[in-house]
Amino acid sequence: MQAAQTRRFRGKNKAPKWTKPDDGIVSVMVLPLAVTDPADLDRLKKLFGAMWSIKRAVQRDARSKIDAYWTARHERARDGAKAVRQRLGLTREALERCAYKHLETAGHLKHHASKALAMHIADEVWNSVSRHLFTDSTGQRFGRPKVGRWYDFTRIPGRARSHTTERKWETFRLVGTLHGHTVTYTSGGWHALMQPRRIPKPTVPTGTVPTGKVTASGKAGTRKATWWDHTGPLAVVFAGGPDSGRGDLVLPVRIPQGGGQWARVEHFLSNPALWHKVDLVRHRKASAPGGWAYEAHLMVLGPGYASPAVRRMREQAAALGRIVGVDGNVSNLSVVSLPASLDPAEGTPASSEITPTEKEKERLEKEAKKRRGRARALERSRRATNTAGYGLSKKQTKRAARRAEKGLTPRQVTVPGGARAARSDGMPKQAFRHDQLSVNYRKLRTRQAEAAASAAEHRRHRARQVARDIIAVHGPNLVVEDCDIRTWYRLWGKRLSQTTPGMLIAALEVECKAAGGRLVRASTWSTALSQHCLCGERVNKSLRDREHKCVTCGLVGKRDLVSAALAAFVRLKEVDEPKTAYLDTIMSRRAQIVFTEGLEEALRESTTPCQNAPRSAGRVAVPRQRGTSAHRTAGRRRRATPDETRLVRDHAGKPGHRPACSPQLTFW
Repeated sequence: MQAAQTRRFRGKNKAPKWTKPDDGIVSVMVLPLAVTDPADLDRLKKLFGAMWSIKRAVQRDARSKIDAYWTARHERARDGAKAVRQRLGLTREALERCAYKHLETAGHLKHHASKALAMHIADEVWNSVSRHLFTDSTGQRFGRPKVGRWYDFTRIPGRARSHTTERKWETFRLVGTLHGHTVTYTSGGWHALMQPRRIPKPTVPTGTVPTGKVTASGKAGTRKATWWDHTGPLAVVFAGGPDSGRGDLVLPVRIPQGGGQWARVEHFLSNPALWHKVDLVRHRKASAPGGWAYEAHLMVLGPGYASPAVRRMREQAAALGRIVGVDGNVSNLSVVSLPASLDPAEGTPASSEITPTEKEKERLEKEAKKRRGRARALERSRRATNTAGYGLSKKQTKRAARRAEKGLTPRQVTVPGGARAARSDGMPKQAFRHDQLSVNYRKLRTRQAEAAASAAEHRRHRARQVARDIIAVHGPNLVVEDCDIRTWYRLWGKRLSQTTPGMLIAALEVECKAAGGRLVRASTWSTALSQHCLCGERVNKSLRDREHKCVTCGLVGKRDLVSAALAAFVRLKEVDEPKTAYLDTIMSRRAQIVFTEGLEEALRESTTPCQNAPRSAGRVAVPRQRGTSAHRTAGRRRRATPDETRLVRDHAGKPGHRPACSPQLTFW
């Protein structure tokens, strides 16, 4: 009898694992896609629809498995949590197999999506599941994953190309060269770069190309030309699903143009060997066909682009040698710095206050007015299309009663102004998702989403610019209190949307790292910067008290600037643990004695002028924004603010022993 054949599997790869160069630093460039062909737009729409169907199915399966996991508490106690997860399929590999099954079961999906795309969508679902199952560094878990909406699905992750195997890029790939793109759209170099509104799609090369090898008969080996031999304009190519018969999906690329953009484009596109992967992204745009504009996010192995002026500024900031304290507030961001050696010959104290200018406030008011107008227009359109779901307002009811008394025919109300028709328990009779939506409503909703995305990008751009202003003046080594911004938003939500202190501090942390420094967070429990003076005495203040007055040393200044100055003298036993922070009042008292008049002046008013940071900072294709932030003095609040509440989460540690904080040690 013939011996039974056993199935063989490929063993573990013995080659060394490929790692990203430059310590894993990657950067992303945004490349707009000039898709004008209706057939290509239809394929893109169906591709996003297919990937959304797969992701939604995997999310629903993951939610049911999570519910079963938490229900099986006795089994988890007996067999262990890992065994239960393995049985239920709550692993990355199991979710990937689940995505493959959905792709195979629904035959129409194979016309648009591929197995590699389904795998990466499942990996994204697993990331949200893992954040729910396992705790982070602070011991907290994210909530139960939700099934997202169609309009929130804006990104299809691509698969990274192989850096060990030649010509292996399985999903979206960027073909062409920057030189070929510029030659094509500069008429061979005779004119400036001019990309037409309708960029034609490049075609796949034809013919044969030499392989560099010799055949057995002694002739030079050749092969059929493919997209790998394309050296013309840049384009993103996707082969489609395994059952697709429509050929390659070719999406022309429009490289960013404008002042200062060419150096950035060369940095990202001049070396194709550094291209890592391409993600396909869409965003709402009312003027685009179908209401969506498409982009290719190219990930490059290496750091992002920084202009020569920014690099020079960072080098100068790294050589300043100053200690810096930052105090984030609802109305402003205060920064105070001093020479690290506390020697007056090396510099004087400097302070900055970041608040919105009058021009920015006026712009924010206009944007808020437009936002309210769009919301009212959306509500009117919904009511006009679904008149049966709403009742009449008081004014409309009285008008109908008057017409009935006079014997007039009832007038048809096109936009009812009353409450939504509801049941006895207060629930609407018809869910909002079942409402009929007009074409005008969808256009208004697209404009609303587009305006919100533009405002968010402007806030991020402003935060990056302000962060560079601060680093250029004070240096890249900062200390800030470890506050919970979520508590602030519960108290002053609309106010924080103007100053965005959390976004400014996050931008400062990124800029400090880029300049060779670090932003350190200190506990508010162990330092209590707002309740102390530079001399070491405790000066109790409520949040309504915006001025610091010390009866011991006579120091008078702004509360926020004094807190920022004290933050510069915070020391940490462990840099990564905010609760190990303590206030070194010996050094703060010494600085108060050495910089007597200069420090008092810095604590009364901002001493640094507004810096003109270079524009077009951050990601590629950021539009130029008008209006910048200036260092101004913040006025007092017209109403009293409540005292600071206790933190909801113990993220900064409880108050403990504070060494070097005794007033008797600070006076000589």
